[in-house]
Amino acid sequence: MGAPQTSPRPQAVTVTFAPAQQRIAVPAGATLLQAAQRAGVEIVATCGARGRCRSCRVQITAGTPPPATLADRVQLGDDAVQDRYRLACQAEAWTDLTVLVAPPLEEAGFQIMTATAAVRTAPGLVLDAGVVKTYVVPSPPDDETRPSSDLEELARALADAAGGALTGAGARDDAVALDALRRLPVLLRTARDGLTVVRAGDVLLAVEPGDTRAEAFGLAFDIGTTTVVAYLVDLWSGAAVATVSGLNPQAAFGGDLMSRIAFAQEHPAHVRRLHVRLLQHLNAQIEDTCREAAIARERIYKVVVVGNTVMHHLFLGLDPTYVGQAPYAPAVRRGLRLRAHEVGLRLPPATPVFLLPLVAGFVGADATAMALATRLDAAPSPRLAVDIGTNGEMVLGGPDGLVACSAPAGPALEGAQLRCGMRAARGAIDRVRVTPEIAYHVIGDVPPAGLCGSGILDLVAGLLDAGVVDASGRLHPEPPPGVPDALRRRVTVLPDGLPAFVVATADESATGEAVVLTQADIRQVQLAKGAIRAGIAMLQRLTETPDDRLAELLLAGGFGNYLNIDSAMRIGLIPRLARERVHYVGNAAGLGAQMALVSETERRRAEALAQRIRHVPLATRPEFQEVFLEALQFR
Repeated sequence: MGAPQTSPRPQAVTVTFAPAQQRIAVPAGATLLQAAQRAGVEIVATCGARGRCRSCRVQITAGTPPPATLADRVQLGDDAVQDRYRLACQAEAWTDLTVLVAPPLEEAGFQIMTATAAVRTAPGLVLDAGVVKTYVVPSPPDDETRPSSDLEELARALADAAGGALTGAGARDDAVALDALRRLPVLLRTARDGLTVVRAGDVLLAVEPGDTRAEAFGLAFDIGTTTVVAYLVDLWSGAAVATVSGLNPQAAFGGDLMSRIAFAQEHPAHVRRLHVRLLQHLNAQIEDTCREAAIARERIYKVVVVGNTVMHHLFLGLDPTYVGQAPYAPAVRRGLRLRAHEVGLRLPPATPVFLLPLVAGFVGADATAMALATRLDAAPSPRLAVDIGTNGEMVLGGPDGLVACSAPAGPALEGAQLRCGMRAARGAIDRVRVTPEIAYHVIGDVPPAGLCGSGILDLVAGLLDAGVVDASGRLHPEPPPGVPDALRRRVTVLPDGLPAFVVATADESATGEAVVLTQADIRQVQLAKGAIRAGIAMLQRLTETPDDRLAELLLAGGFGNYLNIDSAMRIGLIPRLARERVHYVGNAAGLGAQMALVSETERRRAEALAQRIRHVPLATRPEFQEVFLEALQFR
């Protein structure tokens, strides 16, 4: 007799996504996440499909569940695995399955750093937005014997208003926005109260009925890996009249830059998908800011965009693949001037859209804007600006010039990919004090649902002082002598064998499950803080700027402005300087974008700044590994 015959595995299987009952045929062995992406079903994958979070959890409601992986058991727990829950990024479909997509982990009321200093208070800033509005009362051509055109008559009226020959905008046919030209014939003959001509640089941008000279607005966008902030600014006064912020919708495809790049590489259509998701968000923010300020989109005459290198590329619909591969070269570094219709913004088609220049690698236009806003190049003594986020960027400036680097901290410092981590939203523990007991504050003053980045830093700093965690980052399952009993009782070992510290018990929490910090969480925090600290240390080393020569440390960005400075120093995230030498500076990238919006002088200055900043690619430095390993220590 021959060997028993086994049924061949199918070449393709059908996955049905409930509750919408969307079906998709996929090759056997494809992950449920891949099947969802093909079907257009959105499943959030914060960790970039690496099995390091539980945002992509699904429940198998029909069919044989794939065997549980180690990642399933670590992230979901044995009870959920028994209930047929799996991580969509890990579960492979070898038979027909019906999958219930779990609702996203609810996070509401996000704390997003939007505050900036008032633009007009920036030292040396001159309000010269490059937009000119001129009121004229022109007449249409009226003499058949003297050939003319509507545009020529408008140009003649502009020249009369200017007291001389017209130069620049409107002097050439190709310097007129087509949209303005289309409106001109009717307006020239019907606007009895005259016209307002809007010029932006060398382009006749718009023709408006009546006298609208008092109204002129611009938009500044700060596109971050995690959040997006839009500022609607009065170009004449420099005042922000509306600010709207939100989470970057691309986070569904990965919480960090490399995850987004990896998603873009998987299929040619993914770049467009990331691009469109971002544009939809930006256009919604345009609507929201206009509604908040009660202005028409037609009164927006200029846009400035800043963001890190990957966000810059995805805004433009550029493939970021090669940014993620050595030598990490962007498609373009210089500043760009485009038009709204070219980039997909729902504004008058010819509205100029400026992208500030990149420095190099992952040091993007947001770093340029931060350097612009903080005036690092004008410092008589060394000053360091650090934007602590998913992609940490730091620029050190002084009399000897400017140097910059980036550090891929990942999303751990923002609470992502941790057992009970979450963003700074309603229900997040954002401050912790470790005494003989644990005291904490929860955003929204509700029962805690998890820990956000600032709370995690406070907790780790407190556990270090108490001796529950040592300098190597080890959480002792049996705390050493001297640890108070109240803290000792909070140390436990989870069913998966991981030591953990209980911050809030199951009875105290909003989820019915204890809020804990695990040994694995502490390691993730170490890696993130080590990346940031090593970047800072490398800039200090290369410029021979020890701590005692550093005149000022500026903390920028969302996480940087919410963290407790003492906790950040205790865990070694930032240098231990005198407290008066460390300052929060709000959203410095957003401020730099607004400065470039209201001042062409500042925008040109940003171009020059980017050229002057020396980029330090950390991975190429032979001493970096040693510096990074040292930075991992909690000391």
